[in-house]
Amino acid sequence: MRDGLELLFRPRSIAVIGASREPTKLGYAVLKNIVESGYKGKVYPVNPHADQIMGLKAYKSVLDIPDEVDEAVFVIPAPAVPSVLEECGKKGVKYAVIISAGFKEIGGEGVEREKKVVEIAKKYGIRVLGPNILGVIDTHTPLNASFGLTPPKGGIAFVSQSGAYLAAIMDWAVKTGIGFSKIVSLGNKADLNEIDFIEYLAEDPATKVILLYLESIANPKKFIEVASEVVKKKPILLIKGGMTEAGARAALSHTGSMAGGPLAVQTAMKKAGIVLVSEPTEFFDSALAFSLMESLPGDRIAIVTNAGGPGVMTADLVALSGLKLAQLSPQTVEYLRSKLPPMAALNNPIDVIGDAKSDRYEVALDAVLKDPNVDAAIVILTPQVVTEPEKTAEVIINMRKRYPQKPILAAFIGGPRVEKAIEMLKAAGIPVYESNDRAVAALAIMNRYRVVRERLMEIAKYVNEVANLPDIDEKSARALIERVRSEGRKVLLEVEAKELVRYYGIPVATTRLARSEDEAVAIANELGYPVVLKIASPDIIHKSDVGGVKINLNSESDVREAYRAIMANVKRNAPQARIYGVVVQAMAPAGREVIVGTVKDPQFGHMIMFGLGGIYTEVFRDVSFSLAPITSYEAREMIMETKSYRLLKGFRGEKPADIEAIVNVLVRVGRLVMDIPEIAEMDLNPVFVYEEGKGCKVVDARIVLE
Repeated sequence: MRDGLELLFRPRSIAVIGASREPTKLGYAVLKNIVESGYKGKVYPVNPHADQIMGLKAYKSVLDIPDEVDEAVFVIPAPAVPSVLEECGKKGVKYAVIISAGFKEIGGEGVEREKKVVEIAKKYGIRVLGPNILGVIDTHTPLNASFGLTPPKGGIAFVSQSGAYLAAIMDWAVKTGIGFSKIVSLGNKADLNEIDFIEYLAEDPATKVILLYLESIANPKKFIEVASEVVKKKPILLIKGGMTEAGARAALSHTGSMAGGPLAVQTAMKKAGIVLVSEPTEFFDSALAFSLMESLPGDRIAIVTNAGGPGVMTADLVALSGLKLAQLSPQTVEYLRSKLPPMAALNNPIDVIGDAKSDRYEVALDAVLKDPNVDAAIVILTPQVVTEPEKTAEVIINMRKRYPQKPILAAFIGGPRVEKAIEMLKAAGIPVYESNDRAVAALAIMNRYRVVRERLMEIAKYVNEVANLPDIDEKSARALIERVRSEGRKVLLEVEAKELVRYYGIPVATTRLARSEDEAVAIANELGYPVVLKIASPDIIHKSDVGGVKINLNSESDVREAYRAIMANVKRNAPQARIYGVVVQAMAPAGREVIVGTVKDPQFGHMIMFGLGGIYTEVFRDVSFSLAPITSYEAREMIMETKSYRLLKGFRGEKPADIEAIVNVLVRVGRLVMDIPEIAEMDLNPVFVYEEGKGCKVVDARIVLE
């Protein structure tokens, strides 16, 4: 557990700076919450105009408190915060929880005020949570140093950049009885951020699942590194604000934060192993399941129901959500046939039919949980004439004890007749939902985490692969980039782009730059016919669009004619373009065309792209992405995620393509952009892929620097 953070959640003493006697003031609400939450440490109200608040002696300044103070909670106007924080530094306060607003989020003087707070905190070694926050809660200490309601005790930790969202969730938690371990409001993240907290919560025995609501991500690279280790121990679920352009603008005005685009976020979270959730109901329904049950051992789900319709609907939802309907063993089916009425459905969903009492539920649930082909069960109950909701709840509770390694979720669908049974299940720690779709959605997210965790464990086996790639000439690559920079260019010529990737062991079609017609002929003769001629200009992206490409040239006269035609076309269609000459390239044998590319996200860094290549790349958009660097395991995943994979494997009699050669290119491109981070964009398109064992070759390349 991280040194020091323990005192944020379990301080021995707290000073409430700005404590108030007025019930309408935040300073009153925060002090009241601390006292009434059951906090056992010492509490010191600080208010220069009061002698006593809520029966506690008040102090004019934190410096007047006779004892040590671990934590100071600020509920004073923002302009006063820096000077009081200075006093806290002199007092030896270790944590400042700055609830006060009026800092970076308002711009202007608020930005300068927040900088001053950070300077003072660093000077004295104070860790700062906030400013502009709801507060911090630990239900196990217990401590509620916030102005929100105290939620029930449980295993869910929630770290949120939005204080208002937290306040709503805490109110909802009190109503529903869902339990939390810790609640943290991040606000402006002047110092402590989500990375600090997920590191701490990874080792916190009271926390079973970590929930994040973030609008920006502090130090994205470190966030991904830390998260990918934490999720091997416990799940992290994220709702990301600012995923769209409109949302990003809202985030900027709300917290002064910049937000990344949806594709970058999705790609980065996949790398981190974080389960990205878009819908708040699924967010908390799945968190409830994680907090109450063991991990999902597999994706095979059994359904036990007393109503055919909900059973069929649940089966459909299971199939559509990435889960599988368990195939019951013949022994289980025969046992059920011997115990259930003739009209019962036995092959999953198991329909114990509408007149079922609790004993039928017991028979069916015991049988499916005993079956080795079943990983988890959903129990559906609708209140019919003879239904026994409370006794059925007791059956589920007993089965949970009998089969602790197999998750059981309940969907008790109805009104007053099922209310007591629902409360019984909640009290026993059984996840229970008011509809079957919510139960399935929770299991689906549990399964996504299971898959993610297994994937990260597999990727870890390749941890040293990228660093140990052979045939890397980083020194020459760096020299080439410096030469381009020295000429004031950010776009590499095609011949330079190919030279750069060749330094990283990526096979390219032989290419030379000719600055005259005669030189083009000489190079063509040297390379051998047929050849291709392409315009060499940093200002022309799509060469074909301006008539800048001529292919299948088989003689000197062809080359001369093509050279003149290209120059005339470019002069007419792109008169402002800088011309360096023409590229002469040996025609590579045709192969299946793919694209390998990179784009640099301002938050997360380089995303590697793979997909269908050639002129139809932008039409079909059959592409996949992964965050650099990537291992060969991740590269194969990328290829398999595309529809093009079927073509590469061999379709309708075609021989398989050399998929491992593409894997090699993807891994090396990932290494290249890590070594040369100033690459902003790269397209290797097309890359010709040949038959299995015969490799691949980059035919065209485009690289743009930052």
